[in-house]
Amino acid sequence: MKTNAVVVAVALLAAVAAGCAKRPATAVASAPAPGGTGGGAPAGAPTPGAGVQPQPAAARGEARTGTPAGTGTAVRPRPGEFRPVPELKDIYFDFDRYEIRPGDAAILDANAAWLKQNDLQVLIEGHADERGTNAYNLALGERRAKAAMNYLVAQGVAAARFTIISYGEERPVCTAHEEACWARNRRARFLVRPR
Repeated sequence: MKTNAVVVAVALLAAVAAGCAKRPATAVASAPAPGGTGGGAPAGAPTPGAGVQPQPAAARGEARTGTPAGTGTAVRPRPGEFRPVPELKDIYFDFDRYEIRPGDAAILDANAAWLKQNDLQVLIEGHADERGTNAYNLALGERRAKAAMNYLVAQGVAAARFTIISYGEERPVCTAHEEACWARNRRARFLVRPR
């Protein structure tokens, strides 16, 4: 009789544990400080292969698009109003990272200098490659956009000029299933509109 009770208790605990494991954990990470190491992920950052995946902003009850810097208020921008300009160059990221690399810091420095001379509203799009879940890639794209924005703000561009959006893996520039293509998709893109 005791054996049956133990078996039932173990089965019940296993079912509860399995049910809890299916709920993704919420991971909140701020963008790295400008001039970050560009090295490994910060302590506690999830990786696509790990069982813990951050929830996208929409799953946390937040808008995943259009968060003006410093407002805490979600506003959906109209991405169609923003246009690319040749003076603002994209930056790229290492696999599963959102730290600004030294070569991309130089690109951001040039972008910041141009933005200081041109009073425009800026949309920063964060993108990821196809590896990882949709939710993970949306969160990673958001971190990349925030890292780029934080760098530009540190260079003296007003935070109120920025809006970020994450497309995750949804808008690739290259669709081949190889590293050279994936590297082109891991990016932050800059678009502008009049203020």
